[in-house]
Amino acid sequence: MKKKLIILSVALLSILSFSAFITDDDPITALLKKLDEFSSKYAQEKVYLHLDKPYYAIGDNIWFKAYIINSKTSAPSTLSKILYVELINEKDSIKKQLKLPMESGITAGDFKLTDSLSEGNYRIRAYTQYMRNAGPEFFYDKTIKIGNSWANKVFTKTNNVLSTEGTAEKVATTISFTSKDGVPYISSNVTYEVQLSNRSVAKGKGVTNSKGEIVVNYTNTQPDVYKSGKIIATITLENNKKIVKIIPVKTTSSNIDVQFFPEGGGLVEGLPTKVAIKAVNSNGLGQDITGKIIDNEGTEILSFETTYLGMGSLILNPLPGKIYSAKVKFANGNEKTIPLPKPAPSGYVLSVNNTDTSKIAVKVYLSPDLINKGELSLVGQHNGSVYFSTRIPTGKQLVSVSIPKNEFPSGIVQITLFSPENLPVCERLAFINNAIDKIDVNVQNLNANYGKRANVSADLMATNVGKPLQGSFSISVTNTAAVTPDLENESNILTSLLLTSDLVGYVEKPNHYFLDNTMKTRIELDNLLLTQGWRKINWKNVASGQFPAITYQPEKGMNISGTITKGGKPVANGKVALFSNSGGFFATDTVSDANGRFNFKDIIFGDSVKFIVQARTSKENKNVEINLDVQPAQIVTVNKNTGDIEVNVNESMMEYLNQSDKYFNEQVKRGLLNRTILLDEVKIVEKKNPAPNSSNLNGAGRADFIVTAKDLETAFSLSQYIQGRIAGVTVTNGQAFSMRAGGRSPMAIVLDGMNMGGEFNMDDIPVNDIESVEVLKPGANTAIYGSNGGSGVLVITTKRGAGTESNYNRYSPGIVTYSPKGYYPMREFYSPKYTATPDPKPDFRSTVYWNPHLVTDPTGKANLNYFNTDQAGTYRIVIEGIDVEGNLARKVVTYKVN
Repeated sequence: MKKKLIILSVALLSILSFSAFITDDDPITALLKKLDEFSSKYAQEKVYLHLDKPYYAIGDNIWFKAYIINSKTSAPSTLSKILYVELINEKDSIKKQLKLPMESGITAGDFKLTDSLSEGNYRIRAYTQYMRNAGPEFFYDKTIKIGNSWANKVFTKTNNVLSTEGTAEKVATTISFTSKDGVPYISSNVTYEVQLSNRSVAKGKGVTNSKGEIVVNYTNTQPDVYKSGKIIATITLENNKKIVKIIPVKTTSSNIDVQFFPEGGGLVEGLPTKVAIKAVNSNGLGQDITGKIIDNEGTEILSFETTYLGMGSLILNPLPGKIYSAKVKFANGNEKTIPLPKPAPSGYVLSVNNTDTSKIAVKVYLSPDLINKGELSLVGQHNGSVYFSTRIPTGKQLVSVSIPKNEFPSGIVQITLFSPENLPVCERLAFINNAIDKIDVNVQNLNANYGKRANVSADLMATNVGKPLQGSFSISVTNTAAVTPDLENESNILTSLLLTSDLVGYVEKPNHYFLDNTMKTRIELDNLLLTQGWRKINWKNVASGQFPAITYQPEKGMNISGTITKGGKPVANGKVALFSNSGGFFATDTVSDANGRFNFKDIIFGDSVKFIVQARTSKENKNVEINLDVQPAQIVTVNKNTGDIEVNVNESMMEYLNQSDKYFNEQVKRGLLNRTILLDEVKIVEKKNPAPNSSNLNGAGRADFIVTAKDLETAFSLSQYIQGRIAGVTVTNGQAFSMRAGGRSPMAIVLDGMNMGGEFNMDDIPVNDIESVEVLKPGANTAIYGSNGGSGVLVITTKRGAGTESNYNRYSPGIVTYSPKGYYPMREFYSPKYTATPDPKPDFRSTVYWNPHLVTDPTGKANLNYFNTDQAGTYRIVIEGIDVEGNLARKVVTYKVN
């Protein structure tokens, strides 16, 4: 007992005086200093989005607030100033991307779900450019269901039946096609293609039966490889209208993957070790199993079973010379034998008991040959910051250490055991959940019951350790009668920033671990961390000083930069001008440095803004080349959240869709929501447009005269071709003049949608780069251009003007047009005020109230004020937030509306 107390006192001393510890001549000091250097220099960012609802319908808005923190400090990040948020469909295609300005790690935005989108399992992905250095595994990436009833004619429902044929899996998928009212589409032609892991495995066609069904049969010859995919089905309706449906395929294999994870890393002969178990089916979901451990002689050692989502654990004490296997039994009666890792004859075992709410109990076991072979080191760190370290003597086979939890921040702790040679020999993850870094939120003056359309006025009170604090909060109010909360899977600021953002791979039902703090839940969370099989800090790289390259620097603002060269050599002191007339005139200039580089810093602009960059040498020589700095786009990786994919999206949320239809139809009547009018297919034969990519405001091809690329094939220059060919137009020094306008002012030139003005020399554009030139003489075709078109307009479209990956087109010499991604204009959530403006029209809002900008004052208070809808039910208020120190808040309260 006395020795245990000494070890504990050493542990406590090392926690409370770590700054003194790192100045010691302890051999592990240098390694921990490198860790601190690494984590400080390469601090990662984490992103979490608070969404107003767990699922949506076409016609809805996805409202969100983003919280971005520095993983090193856990405080709101000041590294980046720009956040990218993307809406990705089931084809892994980005449908919408928002670029949002951040202030102290906070921003907000929304996606409008227009009826050009279809139903499906969408993903919302969020990241900063700086986060790309660590890889997309650390992005915020959530799968959400988006249903479609309001703009949908065909509803599908699928059912899969599996059978085994040798090593292959045969799948029979029944697809039913019905109208919104459930009326089957009978005798309709359907063509289909089955794709598994983007590989086509079957194609065919059929005719729906009396129930509107067809059966799609296909074989999965490699069930261990092809575990998911989709069926692309096209049904032809009576009016010959073709409707394409993308149906997720999850059930392609009956195989269950079972893995065993020894705590700390491996088994050692003669040392008891906890072994975690994880069983996952082909859908990516946990599958509970039972089984027994047998040795190489067939002797049964113990039995086991998983207890939650296919996870569990057992204790195994390997005997010398024995090899062990697990005989696993599945729910369908099948059995499978899986070899366990081979025990090592010598080594260490790290045992961590994290079920106590106040401390972590650590035991270190040594094999007999390692006794009295130098001291070990035990280190506990969180995102690169060391909060615990101590020396462990090796005089006995078992050493116990108690680590107080209140010294750690909430989140994942990485506990590492180092050998006397300072090599990591055992490691495991543990979770800390302390109240000290949580914001206590109370909603005051909230009644238990309200009436329909009643005014709700309540106060939010935020405190930490009993003291009021100022923080930034977001609040969502929904009616649970219309929006059923998904308690174990909904977005949660605690789950995301403290748990899943530090783990690679899919975590099933992450919020389950935060719904209560019982012993059972703590054990289930511990099993999750034991089976995750990943560590954030690579000690080998830290020890060798192999720090990662920073390819993407933190964005502090929007810049337009690049390099000027002439003959391949940089142009120093070159004159560079930047201007735009999108939404008003903007112009600025700068000078290139000795390396030919230029940079227009901190430019603020919205989406769809086009710029022109012009460059000259210091002696006005325009024969230079401009190369802009353009970030390559982030690729879309395959959805990792396979377990969250819903096969029958519309059916699973039909009650919500019916409720939403009422609201959308009412919005259409008021002119607040537009519906795309889809006409029956009509085949029209028309003359080919000679200027298909034109930005002509009258419409592509509507001009007095059109010059095509074919016309210019033998032309020396554009002015040479135009001169004498177009009645009423003359050309002088590369500028066109309209005789109808008196020939006094040159015609305006619009290049790929950019108004270049009349002073621009058309011969600056090589003729082989031109796709079309539309000549608009003064009159009806120029009226739309206002005073800018008074002397006529030349609309020039280049062959690259239809858009490129880099969003800019280079013209030689000395000019570039550029259309970078600009800031998304933030919209405000509409909340009616019935006392001021009584409205007899029905109110069917599914999101009752959304406010992403709720800030508490110095007393910790903020006011909530909104009106209920016409729908009775239990209204649910979800409040989340953060303060300047990174303390997190989440509070859920409810009230009744009668």
